[in-house]
Amino acid sequence: MIIQVQTVVGPTGLHEPHAFTLGDKRIAVEIITDRWISTDHSYFKLTANDSANYILRHDENSGEWEMTLFQAPRE
Repeated sequence: MIIQVQTVVGPTGLHEPHAFTLGDKRIAVEIITDRWISTDHSYFKLTANDSANYILRHDENSGEWEMTLFQAPRE
């Protein structure tokens, strides 16, 4: 799923997700729990203000962001 992401420059110098939009809902990033870089993509595993976990992938060539994982919060 392609999404719109607002970024900030993180401690590694990469643009990291700060918030993103799903439909009409703006979701703020609470904490990035992991990050890794492949040849042409950057991946960010994070917990958001809705208590869900996500993995967002950034395509370095096109600039597009994609949500590749959604894990609902545990009750």
